[in-house]
Amino acid sequence: MASTTPTPQNVSNRPDPLTIEVVELIGEVVARFHEDYESAAAQHSLTGAQARLLSLLCLEPLPMRRLAQQLKCEPSNVTGIVDRLEARGLVERQPDPADRRVKVAAATAEGRRVARSLRESLRFAREPLAGLSEEERVALRDTLRRMLA
Repeated sequence: MASTTPTPQNVSNRPDPLTIEVVELIGEVVARFHEDYESAAAQHSLTGAQARLLSLLCLEPLPMRRLAQQLKCEPSNVTGIVDRLEARGLVERQPDPADRRVKVAAATAEGRRVARSLRESLRFAREPLAGLSEEERVALRDTLRRMLA
């Protein structure tokens, strides 16, 4: 009697059409978000990388190495970004309370104001999300959380 259980040899690695469509839609959402984010950053005379770094620093002060890890770039790039933000008064370097030999970058009050203004100016998805019921938005949020877990 032949087994009907799929084996690695006869299971296709190709995704089904629904999965392909979902992946393509996620890609379009990401592209539109990045376009809107870059535009909002430019309105504040920031590059996208500067805006992302400033947003991270609004959560907590971070050492350069951690910023580089979060932004997925070289520490030398982060140093240049912090230098430019510091020159504008949006970021400051401070001694790390846990290790005085290490410097952390921290958002200034003006930096937090600019980051908040940037976040509020993001238009992408605001209207489409407003068209969903609270139940639909909760379901979408929960699905996205599961995908990222």
